[in-house]
Amino acid sequence: MKEVKNIKSPLNYIGGKYKLLNQILPLFPKDIDTFIDLFAGGCNVGINVNAKKIIFNDNLTYLVQMFEIFKENNLEKILEHIENRIEKFGLSQTNEEGYKKFREFYNQTKVELDLFVLIAYSFNHQIRFNNSHQFNNPFGKNRSSFNSSMKNNLTNFILKLQSGNYKFLNNSFEDFDFSILSKDDFLYCDPPYLITTASYNDGKRGFKGWSEKEELELLNILDRLNKKDMKFALSNVLVHKGKENILLKEWIAKNSYQIHYLNKDYRNSNYQTKIRDKNASIEILVTNYTTPKKENYQASLFN
Repeated sequence: MKEVKNIKSPLNYIGGKYKLLNQILPLFPKDIDTFIDLFAGGCNVGINVNAKKIIFNDNLTYLVQMFEIFKENNLEKILEHIENRIEKFGLSQTNEEGYKKFREFYNQTKVELDLFVLIAYSFNHQIRFNNSHQFNNPFGKNRSSFNSSMKNNLTNFILKLQSGNYKFLNNSFEDFDFSILSKDDFLYCDPPYLITTASYNDGKRGFKGWSEKEELELLNILDRLNKKDMKFALSNVLVHKGKENILLKEWIAKNSYQIHYLNKDYRNSNYQTKIRDKNASIEILVTNYTTPKKENYQASLFN
């Protein structure tokens, strides 16, 4: 049987799970009514999940608005708009002045689809706003552009988005209405990581950052859902550059949740080998149910 190729987000989102999908997706329940991607980001996970309905939620308003444009508008019209903007502002890998003028234009107008064009030419294709909600990511000189690969990813993403039952919400995770969930639904959380610092969790982009307070609030929400027999999965890191997420480690042990290592950079290393490496990043998936590929990692984790 031919393996189905996963859809890749058109966004180069920091922490995106595209490369880990073949490890993550088999650990999800087989029959899902509604799948909730609580911290959707680039939507790499939700767009590839098999469920009757997918809800993408993210607190970044402009990102959600852009995705809604993708879902509701003709593909050819979207591509035409992108090409027209590139031509009008002379956007290229070398025209920094054109990029700055377009960035200023976007910050004045906030045209939803223009955010994607801006991302295409920004440094590392990243999304960053200041405290005034002005896009402030610098120019991606000699690197970033709306290239053929990005166009192909965008096309496939939009076609998939327009062919299924997808919905977008713009809530902070604390404000999400979890009462809508039933036992046949499934919640996936890929929050900002407490022990790493990036543009999505440093609290400097005009949107909420991530601290121990938010971490505890999310873990408490998951505990409450667990008591209601709701299934969930949580992506996170236990170790990053010698730093351990003690809060997360203790929470897993207290509740006897299942933990699965995701082999991103250390394919043949076990936990003990990784934790001795000062540059290691131990990425995991935590579940509150017995997974199809259940492995007992608890012994190595808590020895």
